[in-house]
Amino acid sequence: MLETDKVFAGSIPENYDRYMVPLIFEPYAADLAQRAMALSPGAVLEVAAGTGVVTRALAPKLSRAASYVVTDLNQPMLDYAASRQAPDGRIQWRQADAMALPFEDATFDLVCCQFGAMFFPNRPTAYREARRVLKPGGRFLFSVWDRIEENDFADDVTNALARIFPNDPPRFLARTPHGYHDKDLIHADLAEAGFSEVAIDTLAEQSRAPSPRIPAVAYCQGTLLRNEIEAREAGKLAVATDYATSAIAERHGTGEVVAKIQAHVVAATA
Repeated sequence: MLETDKVFAGSIPENYDRYMVPLIFEPYAADLAQRAMALSPGAVLEVAAGTGVVTRALAPKLSRAASYVVTDLNQPMLDYAASRQAPDGRIQWRQADAMALPFEDATFDLVCCQFGAMFFPNRPTAYREARRVLKPGGRFLFSVWDRIEENDFADDVTNALARIFPNDPPRFLARTPHGYHDKDLIHADLAEAGFSEVAIDTLAEQSRAPSPRIPAVAYCQGTLLRNEIEAREAGKLAVATDYATSAIAERHGTGEVVAKIQAHVVAATA
């Protein structure tokens, strides 16, 4: 992962929440919230919360006595998440690095993280931190994307941009969001961090949009792929988005588009 793969700023948080969240994140947020509630947690920590899609799904389901600390490394993303959440005295918003959590040992019943682990510079270190702040027997619940070839729109956009920039194709999507899909590696990283009970479910869903333009804008302008496009050629973002739109339309049609998405959902016990 490159250093630029962590800079969610400018209009990216708003575009991310407007386009990416309904396109690919909402079904997995609902699933993660359901899995979390099956554990009946009283104290919850969410890391790498992004624009708060899991927070919005999980908070209404928690008991009135529960506490919920929501964190992200990127303050702009966290600020946007807080702006989208109804007032709730159970929720505390904290800027925090998953690799150096500012919390005492054995504080939480559940640590959850949706599609954030791919961005951790050192995953065993982040997992050790999750285990440290969990109470004995507490659960670490997180999701990561499967390989890019199992996620149609992301693959379509990546291949389209490779044709526009053949000498230096933007590879952010394959490199980072879809770069941590090896289940054996996930098991090994969690074992290195001290987790002994690990289960991984692979969950396929469908991504839907009213037109091919929506996923093109979502990926090209609502993710850090935007930074890569703009770094290659000034003023090329609109052209790249148009080209990605055409590529998606060619494969999925010009009306409503439906495509496969797939992720791994991981549960580990401290």
